[in-house]
Amino acid sequence: MNKQLSLLTAALLLTTASSTFAASSTDLTVKGTITPTACTPSLANGGVIDYGKISAKDLNATKTTFLGRTALQLNVDCDAATPFALNLADNRPNSTAVSGMYGLGLINTNQKLGGYDLSYTGAITENGSKEVLGSIDQGKTWKNYDGSGFPPATWAAFGDRSTGTWLPVSIKNLTVNMEVGTFIARADSLTLTDEVLIDGSATLEVKYL
Repeated sequence: MNKQLSLLTAALLLTTASSTFAASSTDLTVKGTITPTACTPSLANGGVIDYGKISAKDLNATKTTFLGRTALQLNVDCDAATPFALNLADNRPNSTAVSGMYGLGLINTNQKLGGYDLSYTGAITENGSKEVLGSIDQGKTWKNYDGSGFPPATWAAFGDRSTGTWLPVSIKNLTVNMEVGTFIARADSLTLTDEVLIDGSATLEVKYL
């Protein structure tokens, strides 16, 4: 009986001592900004790139086959000039056969069909041409990405370095070419006995800065 009481007392003393050194509460902060400005993106041809039917015999057996590069005009129209970025979210994230690209879907649930890359060129705003910028840290820092590709999770924006560093500028109307280059994986890694759909899908998101 006494032994049990002593153990309980020791436990209570330890609990009291711990409370002296550690706070018993912590804070949760929920942040954000509701902006009155909205921007609407639109892609030419409904955002569809269609390669039609491709014969399996035309695919390279031992290396990737390049299907070509297609440019779609992208317009972003805002209610008022505002700084924003673009992010292409891959809807087939685990199906790319080429590192740093977007996926084209799977054959038999495990064969990666290929991939496509993304770049932006020729950015024009209501205030003239702007440089293509990129950010790999969700808009914290920016670099000039003119002519460079945009792997998944890399944001694109449009601006200059009039402040001494590359930064996005406020834009009301943007016209830019979204260029997509598509590759099919080496044919000897794919089961091509039946028709296979090229099934790339991504969602273009406007990120307000």
